[in-house]
Amino acid sequence: MPEEIVTHSAEETIHWGTEFSKRLKAPLLVLLTGDLGTGKTTLAKGIVSGLGAAKEDDVTSPTFTLVHVYGKSPKVYHADLYRIESFHDFETLGMEDMFATPSVAILEWSERFPLQSPWPQVQVRLEHLGGDARRITVL
Repeated sequence: MPEEIVTHSAEETIHWGTEFSKRLKAPLLVLLTGDLGTGKTTLAKGIVSGLGAAKEDDVTSPTFTLVHVYGKSPKVYHADLYRIESFHDFETLGMEDMFATPSVAILEWSERFPLQSPWPQVQVRLEHLGGDARRITVL
């Protein structure tokens, strides 16, 4: 059964991500979907900091670098697949390395992820509700 929450600010979204991270255990794919500006990176800040892999202020959008790696063990991968248009593009990221050891992978624009994974997955959809409000649905 889907879980839904509405946040009313970036701070609430980060806080919810921190709380949500307490349910996550490596190996795991966290598949984020939502339009531009719905708060995927903001949510990732809370998840990464909640997992103890980095401070929330150190978590930035991987839009141009495509993949950030945080922490030691388990590592937390944060990837933005928005610019991925083909399997070849995906291969150039070197993300197959993340499957070598149990980690948590947070994938923005996860609908562009071209691989089947043996890891458990949790899908999280973010939606604009107007102003700073966001609906977060865990599927």
